[in-house]
Amino acid sequence: MRRAGLVDGAPAGNYGYTSSGYSVYEEENDRLTESLRTKVSAIKSLSIEIGTEVKNQNKMLSEMENDFDSAGGLLGATMGRLRTLSRGSQTKLLCYMMLFSLFVFFVIYWIIKLR
Repeated sequence: MRRAGLVDGAPAGNYGYTSSGYSVYEEENDRLTESLRTKVSAIKSLSIEIGTEVKNQNKMLSEMENDFDSAGGLLGATMGRLRTLSRGSQTKLLCYMMLFSLFVFFVIYWIIKLR
């Protein structure tokens, strides 16, 4: 005889699952959920570290840009002075500067060569 509320020996609320099979699925779900939670946590901490590194790199790039701008300004001012020297009657002074630069270059080359 069949009792009301039982379907094939299992309570009607389990929809045909036995209580032991249902708990195995539940435990598997919990294990997979915990595994997913740890992976999401690792990805979150990694993305935070990447964000921090990007901020530091952007700051360094900004500082480098400022340094290059100031060096460019200094170089532009120096080139302007050289143009002024070359236009005027000071070409003799410019020739002396070039000869001195070549002399210094050869002295440094000779010192390096002797090592």
